[in-house]
Order: sequence, then structure tokens, then C-alpha cells
Amino acid sequence: MTRTRVALGRREDLGADCANCFGLCCVALAFAKSADFPFDKDAGDPCENLDETDGCRIHPHLRERGFAGCTVFDCSGAGQKVSRHTFAGRSWRDDAATQRSMFAAFPIVRRLHDLLRYLDEAVALVQGVDRADEQRWLDAFERVRLLSDGTPEELAALDVDAEYDRGRPLLVEASEAIRADAPVGAPDRRLVPGADLVGADLRGADLRGRTLRGSLAIAADLRGAVLDRCDMLGVDLRDADLRGADLRGAVYLTQMQVNAARGDDGTLLPVGFQRPGHWRVGSTANGATPQRRGRSGRGARSRPR
Repeated sequence: MTRTRVALGRREDLGADCANCFGLCCVALAFAKSADFPFDKDAGDPCENLDETDGCRIHPHLRERGFAGCTVFDCSGAGQKVSRHTFAGRSWRDDAATQRSMFAAFPIVRRLHDLLRYLDEAVALVQGVDRADEQRWLDAFERVRLLSDGTPEELAALDVDAEYDRGRPLLVEASEAIRADAPVGAPDRRLVPGADLVGADLRGADLRGRTLRGSLAIAADLRGAVLDRCDMLGVDLRDADLRGADLRGAVYLTQMQVNAARGDDGTLLPVGFQRPGHWRVGSTANGATPQRRGRSGRGARSRPR
């Protein structure tokens, strides 16, 4: 299953493979009672729905049972990496020491894999734009990949925030390179990095070449918007309405952002993305019934830190 543009066998697989994971997201991570979860769970406590084979007892019914947060989450391949590589097939169920170490490693590897996915996209963005410096992005990717292959002890000692600080300028530079000749619509003071776009009416907006990096677009109305070469790094799209929107050329869009939003069959996704199962079928932003499209798009974290 193609979850990202990272080719299996060429680089690390950055898409979740739950069959090769020990249910780490259901145990290692905490969640709070909210619209996304029906009760509180502390980090390290197994979810009550996790079965003895590390599967979810209610997986087909997560949303109707109040676990919308589970349907949004994407570990970026950290689950199988920690389960099968970092701990070589040892389970958190084996002993207390392995449990503590595994639960500490999982969120670190997940953030490193998120950064790898962004860096992989940045490599693709600069190819053919600035070939003389392309090696800088390739070197950065390889550095983070090697860090993600570290031992539990090496991962525990790693400053992940420092790695993001090191990689962020390269991500920004790649974004600027690909957006340099993109058409930009009329000036709009709202459409800037870090903007508060909560509930904003952006229906049919031409967002080509814009930089919305780090913006809050919770519940924003983006029906029919065009986001070609729009920088979406870290944009919070929870409950944003993407019906009929064209996201095919969006920069740094993640599967988790898409999962957190609302869309329909008229929403156009980048190659490699999965169309969320909870999206509406059969209606577009203007009420027309679209021609059925196959799945498309690249492959979440929503807000890189």
C-alpha cells in the first residue's frame, strides 16, 4: 500500500503497518476525554479496546463509539519500526524494562519519521529547481534516517526538537523554491504564516503559492478552494471543510491533516493519500454529484513542533 512517495526498499517505509506493530499507539500514548475520545487514558495504560493479539476490538466502529481521534491518527511507520527494528520483535508485554524503554522510544521515532517525510518531500521539491544544492536535502534526510535507526538508549538521549530546528530552514527553503513562480491571488492580510483562520470563510479561495505554514484553520470553510503549491506545513485542519477542494499540489500536506478534516468525493488529493472512510460520498461543495474518482495523494503529524 503506497502511503507516501518514499519507495519501499529505497528508503524507510513511512506508512503505518499495524500488522507488524504491537499496538503501541493504543498503549504508549495518552488521550483525554473529549469529542475525540470517550474517556481519559494515561500514557502506558493499554486502551480497553486493545485485545490480546494487539488488535482493536472495535476498529470498524471507532467513530460511532466515540473514538474519532483513533481514525485520525497516523504513526508515520514508527509503530512497526520500533516493534520490529528498534526492539527486534520484543513486545512491551514481555517485561517491565522493555515496556518502559519501548514506550519512551515510540514517540521519538514517530517525530523522526514525520521529519523524514517532510525532508523527502523537500528533496522532490528542489529537484530540477536547484540541483546544485540538492545534496543538502539528501544529506539531511540520511542524517535523520540514521538517527531513527538508533538503539533505545541512543533514541532516549536524542534532542528531537533540535533536529526539527536543524531541518526547518531546509523545509522553508524548498517551499520557497517551488512557490517562486506560482501565481498568487489578490493580497489578503489573513493569509500569512501562523494566521488565525479558525472558522474562516475561504470558499473557492485561490490559495496557489500562499504560505499558511503553522496556521490554525480549525473548522475553516475551504470548499472549492485551490491549494496548488500552498505551504501547509503544520496547518491545523481539524474539522475544516475540504469538499470540492483541490489539494493535489499542496506542499507538506500530511495524511493526518486530511484525516482530521471533512471532505467528499469531489476533494482532490495528492498521489498516494488515502481518502478517509468518514468523508461524505456523493456531494461536492456546490451540491453537484461528481464523477467517482479513485484514491490519490501523498501521505500526519498535523503540527510539527
